[in-house]
Amino acid sequence: PHGTLCKYAASPSPANQPLPHKQPLTHQTHLHLEGQVVTKILPDNTNMWTNNQSLIDGFILLGFSDRPWLETPLFVIFLVAYIFALFGNISIILVSRLDPQLDSPMYFFVSNLSLLDLCYTTSTVPQMLVNLRGPEKTISYGGCVAQLYIFLALGSTECILLAIMAFDRFAAICKPLHYPVIMNQRRCIHMATGTWISGFANSLVQSTLTMVVPRCGQRVIDHFFCEVPALLKLACTDTTVNEAELNVLGALLLLVPLCLILGTYVFIAQAVLKLRSAESRWKAFNTCASHLLVVFLFYFTAITMYVQPPSSYSHDRGKIMALFYGIVTPTLNPFIYTLRNKDVKAALRRTLTKEFWVKP
Repeated sequence: PHGTLCKYAASPSPANQPLPHKQPLTHQTHLHLEGQVVTKILPDNTNMWTNNQSLIDGFILLGFSDRPWLETPLFVIFLVAYIFALFGNISIILVSRLDPQLDSPMYFFVSNLSLLDLCYTTSTVPQMLVNLRGPEKTISYGGCVAQLYIFLALGSTECILLAIMAFDRFAAICKPLHYPVIMNQRRCIHMATGTWISGFANSLVQSTLTMVVPRCGQRVIDHFFCEVPALLKLACTDTTVNEAELNVLGALLLLVPLCLILGTYVFIAQAVLKLRSAESRWKAFNTCASHLLVVFLFYFTAITMYVQPPSSYSHDRGKIMALFYGIVTPTLNPFIYTLRNKDVKAALRRTLTKEFWVKP
């Protein structure tokens, strides 16, 4: 009833040497691919070798097919996290635009961060949910390219935006008298626009370097979405040059903003310690601590993934790290950075009362 039955056997890929002994088989996973049933036999060490991949137009996203018992719990977790991410980030965007008391550079950049996180999760989570619950485990070639480009563009933009947000805190705390002049509306708009343009331009280069690598028919991605390290693993030729170029771009985009953030916070710490009011010190510390936590969650996982040779890439570790910066961080950002802020919670209550006639 499902068409031709194609069996995926455990045979070495063209890029690898034959195994010295036959791998024991654990179980079979059935993937429904364009009217066909593909049976994928998984070895104990979870490495994937496939035959007859020319039958598939696009890529197979294995995700957690080697652990089918995890798929239903993960579906529920990802769905709940996605709903929270949508609610939190949309709330921040709306309240920042509708409440005049939040009309400041800080919340302008926070709303940009929320928009980034909203798009960030939407570019990957719906596809992951479909793969976890549906028989389809595939993504078209065009869909994979689009997903890779958008995901990289948004991630690149967030790297730069977090550095700009640190500079905004520096100007507010260290140069309070000149803050309105330094961070005027026109300059904020220019900085935000430049951040988005830079992120999408960088993504164009990285996506091109990733997708031009020959794969010799390899179409099985041991991941739940299209990402640079997982795609480079499919290469059947030497990718040293591509890896070096991608590592340089990754280092520039990740390490340079991170160093600027850390350097900025050295000056902020010195200025905070000089404040005489304990309330002022606590307020400054609270704002900076929230931003630093967001920076740590994002940069730690991103650097672990992208500033390393793809040859040392581990599929299981890659999936875990991707969950952090692809789902966990965008979901937690509104709560860490903004919703725990008294001003924002008060603004949210005012907005709900005014727009939806909800009693406070």
